[in-house]
Amino acid sequence: MRDAAQRYLAAGLCVLPARRDHKRPTVSWKPFQYRLPTEAEVDAWLANEQTGLCILTGKVSGNHELIDFDQGGARFSAWCDKVRAARPGLLERLAISRTQRDGRHVAYRAECEISGNLKLAQRQGDDGKVVTLIETRGEGGLYLCAPTPGYEVLQGDLCNLPVLTAEERDILLQCAWDLNEYVPPVVDGPNGTPKDATPVARSQQGPTSGHGEPIGGLRPGDDYNLRGDVRSVLRERGWQCTRGGTNEHWRRPDKTSGSNSATFNGEHFYVFSSNAGPFEPNHAYSPFAVYALLKHGGNWEKAARQLRLEGYGSDVPPDAGVDLSAIVSQATPEPPDRGPVVADPGAIPERLFQVPGLVAEVMEFTLANAPYPNVGLAFCGAIALMSYLTGRKVRTSTDLRPNIYLLALAGSGVGKDFPRKVNSRVLFEIGHLAALGDKFASGQGIQDALLRSPAMLFQNDEMDGVLRQINADRDNKQESIPNILLTVNTSANDVYPVRVKAGQKEMSHIDQPHLTLFGTATPQYFYESLSQRMLTNGLFARMIIVDTDHRGQGRLPGSVRSMPAGIIDQARWWGEFQPGRRSGNLYEVHPEPVVVPFTPDAEQALTALQRMAEDEWDKATAAKDEPARTAWSRTCENATKLALIYACSESREQPAIDLPAVEWATAFAMHQTRRQLFLAQSYVAENPFHAECLKLLRKLREAEGGQMARNRLMRAMRCKLTDFDQIVGTLLTQGDIVAVEIPSRTKTAQGYRSA
Repeated sequence: MRDAAQRYLAAGLCVLPARRDHKRPTVSWKPFQYRLPTEAEVDAWLANEQTGLCILTGKVSGNHELIDFDQGGARFSAWCDKVRAARPGLLERLAISRTQRDGRHVAYRAECEISGNLKLAQRQGDDGKVVTLIETRGEGGLYLCAPTPGYEVLQGDLCNLPVLTAEERDILLQCAWDLNEYVPPVVDGPNGTPKDATPVARSQQGPTSGHGEPIGGLRPGDDYNLRGDVRSVLRERGWQCTRGGTNEHWRRPDKTSGSNSATFNGEHFYVFSSNAGPFEPNHAYSPFAVYALLKHGGNWEKAARQLRLEGYGSDVPPDAGVDLSAIVSQATPEPPDRGPVVADPGAIPERLFQVPGLVAEVMEFTLANAPYPNVGLAFCGAIALMSYLTGRKVRTSTDLRPNIYLLALAGSGVGKDFPRKVNSRVLFEIGHLAALGDKFASGQGIQDALLRSPAMLFQNDEMDGVLRQINADRDNKQESIPNILLTVNTSANDVYPVRVKAGQKEMSHIDQPHLTLFGTATPQYFYESLSQRMLTNGLFARMIIVDTDHRGQGRLPGSVRSMPAGIIDQARWWGEFQPGRRSGNLYEVHPEPVVVPFTPDAEQALTALQRMAEDEWDKATAAKDEPARTAWSRTCENATKLALIYACSESREQPAIDLPAVEWATAFAMHQTRRQLFLAQSYVAENPFHAECLKLLRKLREAEGGQMARNRLMRAMRCKLTDFDQIVGTLLTQGDIVAVEIPSRTKTAQGYRSA
């Protein structure tokens, strides 16, 4: 087993010891999602008796992916026949193994980036349970392999995996999708309501009888399902149809190459990607549901009203002889237009914390030694360090610099201090401790620090106060902390003038100042400090906010191992790197950063991102949504800076911004912008009463099932009965909540559910 593990390692596969019965590694495998183990580590693990080996799939193993055929390989033969028919000779190139339950593993590498684990084919048994027949092991996945007892390689060699093109990989996946026997209930209503499961919003139904059944004819949504052009809606939002036919293939907006994200057969849009928000993976959506989610942010009532204005639906069914005018005149008045609803994309997925090179190495060291490992905090610390090291040394062809402002949201006891200690240690080792800033009490303090060291890394654990100062700075004072941070950020490629101090006759200047900010804030205080003013402040749009409020499993107190020499060597190389034309002392005054080029496909992908962001900006402008305008105006800039840092982390000698860098930065920046807008929608109130309404909505969203009994909700709101009834009445009228009956042990209780 040890010899096999060393062969896998030599082939570039991330191999770990595993428990055969649990199908899990026997060592902590988080760090090895970013790096391969060493030969010494493998020897040490396998010196003790082990029951199995496993291989991690994804980028760490060279874009390795595996297709897993479960249920005794029930669909393996049928899949093989389809692959042979679609591409003769492709099947014979693959590495195929038998599993301990007579299933099959099909292994390969891909030229393109692979996704996370996907369920490709399922079926529903007689007992109603859904079983998976075929699925993949992709980014973040793993599988047991030979010589684990019960596993045997039948064809090919795991140590010599074929590298497939994106087209060849798509053939393998599509042949599996074609064997799918189960389609989940089609989402055709709010909150993922399956079609025909419950009545949908009144405005979609039209007038209803006392039993809630439509009596006015064909509903707008049902009519749209029959004759609506949902393909144009998908294309308008950046989706691409990559293959036609009876079962079309579609690729999500932020993906320019590689595998598909959904299929459409004319009746339902089936999404299998986990990164295709606002859609959920392994869900099927009716055309009306697609229209409502993409055009109206999931506001079903607004979508149905708009479709009725466009001529969808019929008020009177054919051959009806009943006069419905009296009923129609008594219909509930339409609630006021509250603007688009932004879906919560959730915290940034851990897969987006994977950056190769120095960032990955710093993250690995942090996670291996932190008292409470936290991937998000480790990422922020490593990215901040990389941003500082490359400051005033590199730029893009558009003259953007790697100066970024990071804000990590983390509660007490999560381990916010350790990534800062790692950065402090690195700067100490390379003699750059003077460039390390802790807290800033004023804007003048920031200026003074930059006068001493034109490149600075500030690590501030009290960003709550800075955020509150944005709100307090009503007069927009020139030397407030927010204004200084904003002007320094925009002056990274220019000369920044500093105020005239007492006793000075002339103004001082800083040539191309570089300030990296790694701040942390407690989520509660951060949310409380959000305001309309903050969201429309240019500084806030430039901040990259990362949710990290998850405490990792703690370790017993002990000594921290020495900083790896590789990290120090790379940091020292960047510290000593002096690009540009040397001209004595003047060189220190006017650096000439090296231009990091874009590859052609990366430049094309960045242009596509810019178009997407501009489209969102145009929509926000039309809707007079200033927070959204501000957020989308900086999305492409933030992504470009992240791609520049990615390139420098991956290669210090000849960095280039390639397609993987732009695709990663695009996914990160788009997710972060959407998260920022969701927070704006959830927390920023126009007045105190609106704040209470938002608070009640948050209580419902956080409750199990999105609903809560009336008495519990009233206690949670901590307000008077009259105020509570006014809040509930307003939200019911606006369609934000619906009244429901909640079963309890003794009787049914009245309650409310988030709509």
